[in-house]
Amino acid sequence: MSRREMRESAFKLVFESLFRNEPADEIIELAEGIDEIIINDDVVRMFKGTVEHSKEFDEIISRFSEKRQFERIPKVNIAVLRLALYEILYEEKVPMNVAINEAVLISKKYSHESDVAFVNGILGAYSRSKEENA
Repeated sequence: MSRREMRESAFKLVFESLFRNEPADEIIELAEGIDEIIINDDVVRMFKGTVEHSKEFDEIISRFSEKRQFERIPKVNIAVLRLALYEILYEEKVPMNVAINEAVLISKKYSHESDVAFVNGILGAYSRSKEENA
């Protein structure tokens, strides 16, 4: 399984969690019966890590979203952004530019064209803020 396939499966789980008020393990159990979601230890780690730190990620998203209040951001974008921020902050082997590029690719596949620019803008602004503080 490629890193991209793991990332996309984790994204689908994160997206699903935005609609269900259920523990992560129950969402994983439900997903195991769906062919297009591959579940392995890496996917579970990424999903659970993203959910565990979602409040932290939502604060970052809110801080860098100048034109949209958090409540008005489509859930698909929230899922993409949360997963990208998880990779940037907690996956040491994933360079920031790779996490951003992969988030944009997922957004292109699952979002509207204007949402792709939004996702790229949020992550780009976050990246620049990190570079300034380095």
